[in-house]
Amino acid sequence: MRATRRQWLGAAVAGVAMSSVASLVGCATSTPTPNAVVPNPGVPNPNPPSLAAPNPGASRWVEPSPAARSALGEPLALHVLQRLSWGPRPDEVRAWAGRSLVDWLEPQLAPQALPESPVLLERLKTFESIHRAHAPVLAEFAALQADALSARRSPEERQQASRAVTSLVQQVQGEARRARILRAVHSERQLQEVLVAFWFNHFNVFAGKESVRVTAGYFEAEAIRPHVLGRFRDLLGATARHPAMLNYLDNWQSVVQGFRFAPAAQAAAAAQGGFVLPRGPNENYARELLELHTLGVQAGYSQDDVASVARVFTGWSFDRRNPGPTDAFRFYPARHDASAKVVLGQSVQGQGQRQGEWVLDLLARHPATAQRVCSKLARHFVNEEPPRALVDELAQVFLRTDGDLKAVMRALVYSPAFVDPQHRGVRYKAPDRFVISAVRACGLNAPDPAQMALAVGRMGMPMLLCPTPDGWADTRAAWLTPEGLRLRTEYAQSLAARAQTLPTIEGLSQATRSALLAQPAQHRLALALASPDFSRY
Repeated sequence: MRATRRQWLGAAVAGVAMSSVASLVGCATSTPTPNAVVPNPGVPNPNPPSLAAPNPGASRWVEPSPAARSALGEPLALHVLQRLSWGPRPDEVRAWAGRSLVDWLEPQLAPQALPESPVLLERLKTFESIHRAHAPVLAEFAALQADALSARRSPEERQQASRAVTSLVQQVQGEARRARILRAVHSERQLQEVLVAFWFNHFNVFAGKESVRVTAGYFEAEAIRPHVLGRFRDLLGATARHPAMLNYLDNWQSVVQGFRFAPAAQAAAAAQGGFVLPRGPNENYARELLELHTLGVQAGYSQDDVASVARVFTGWSFDRRNPGPTDAFRFYPARHDASAKVVLGQSVQGQGQRQGEWVLDLLARHPATAQRVCSKLARHFVNEEPPRALVDELAQVFLRTDGDLKAVMRALVYSPAFVDPQHRGVRYKAPDRFVISAVRACGLNAPDPAQMALAVGRMGMPMLLCPTPDGWADTRAAWLTPEGLRLRTEYAQSLAARAQTLPTIEGLSQATRSALLAQPAQHRLALALASPDFSRY
């Protein structure tokens, strides 16, 4: 049974208390089994070879039509910039109207070749934490938290350590939020930034739980960002092995039935309020892996499949205390259930960690995964109710290219459905898109990303803090509310007051423009940003 949103919130709050124990037992030693995949449980496991077949169709791109090589014109240029970027900047629609869809898309599909905004690069230099890997930050967090809860420390020392924990969390989370917003506002690699937000939401983790408080931003940087235009299997594997996911969905607690932690770990747990260490598999990650990350609830898998997948991933954990220089992931052979398993009617192959890699291969290449992933992409970029033929076509590209996400995006954008006028202006902006697109539309050169993040949170979408594993809703109904409209109006007023010039806001209907002309000039920008037209895209 799926946990309710309230249950997930409660678990997240309880997790803050549990994290003190986790920091002590996360690397509890155990005797390796004979078929150990790593030399010992204290050494990071190298990235294992994937069991997936080569990518035979990656070069078979969908060829753009002659229309995609023709001038866009202003209506289609607006549509492209609204859907594939975080919204047009002043005069950008006119600048692209005479160029083609191919001219815009092809460079965006190779983001590393695009020169990045000097303004962005300069502002990112000031964020110390985003230039580090997760491992040393996680170790610092665990050490401070242990001091904050240690009976061997004085009350003053515990208070000091507790304040240091809070300071570290605020720095790491704050810089991750501000960096994402600044990239969305300033980056020349706009499609990549849109996809980063999409895929983070697909593989959501909650930065209010335990050590995820300091690893959620690194989850985006290390597990999501490098793979948004790569292979889905690589993206899936990176999320499965990241400490943020292992903590959020409790797989660090998943052990073979009857496993006993070392006496020191048991003593540490008893000292922290009698926390009971896990003694069997935890199904949270297995369930969400099947239901949300890959196949989907309609795919026909069973509870037995969930239980088997949970047993497959026993032993997948991370080391909080001694994570090494870059990667805290660990596979603990003694915690792994080595017995035979069947998933989706197939006998699981391999031993130890390789069983998990085999299951990830199986799921990443499954037709139901192709349908689910491509349906979500089509809903996000085309219409909440995308054409069935489009989803089927994208799923075939996904399967033919072994999950090449660049090929899927290329097929989506060059499809007739994407440019069809009936699909333009029918989506409703979520709070993050509303705030970021408004700032871009005003052409502000130095927006305050902290204030932007605060505004997004006030509108009901606090960044990195969606508590449930299904992520934020991607629907009009979720965000079109009276309170949401009020907050958008307030933000539009505050933004207009800071604008240096009066830009032309793109995408407004003639009726809206006529109504604006009847208003005093000093109010027009705020009214334009608060209009229903601006919230549609």
